[in-house]
Amino acid sequence: MTDEKETPPRAGATKDEIALELMRYISTTTGMGKTSSGAGFGGKSPKTTEEQVDTLLQLFEKCRQAVGK
Repeated sequence: MTDEKETPPRAGATKDEIALELMRYISTTTGMGKTSSGAGFGGKSPKTTEEQVDTLLQLFEKCRQAVGK
């Protein structure tokens, strides 16, 4: 468990703001975007910065679509 408190989106938040919070939660929970592997157990080579950005942008678009439904 983490020590940080989960806060719901504020009242009146736009769909993009809610999608951004969802993306942030998913990327933090899954460890997406982290460049280091632990204790030498890294099956795949680390992604480049550009690949990480592309992955986060794709996740944001998916979150926007989910919030828009």
